[in-house]
Amino acid sequence: MPHPTDERLLALLRENARASVTELARALHVSRSTVQNRLARLEQTGVIQGYRVALGGDYLAGQVEAHVSIKVVQKLTERTYLALERIREVSQLFSVSGEYDLIAIVQASSLEALSQVLDAIGNLEGVERTNSAVVLETRFRR
Repeated sequence: MPHPTDERLLALLRENARASVTELARALHVSRSTVQNRLARLEQTGVIQGYRVALGGDYLAGQVEAHVSIKVVQKLTERTYLALERIREVSQLFSVSGEYDLIAIVQASSLEALSQVLDAIGNLEGVERTNSAVVLETRFRR
């Protein structure tokens, strides 16, 4: 279990992964070297696997998102995973319990583009059926 300082550091990085070591040290009331050492350890142990861009503002407002539940033919599961990974509009893929096997988060530039991606997913070898829910409004995102 991470140290409380590491937990606070991770929370700060979730808010702004581009924060400087100096800013992080000031917020945590520790030295810069302490922050550098903790970051290095969190990266080496795999707690931090990378730093990503969080899209926002006008760009996200122009995107259409859908959550796609996918039922997979069990013998073709791995092939289906790989095919979904190659679709750039699929931003996340989750294995889930229940009636469906996967949930894909799909982001596209328009409803027309989203429709094309949903058709492509439904036509993949190994996809038995899908059920899509278009996101109408994002209340918050962490």
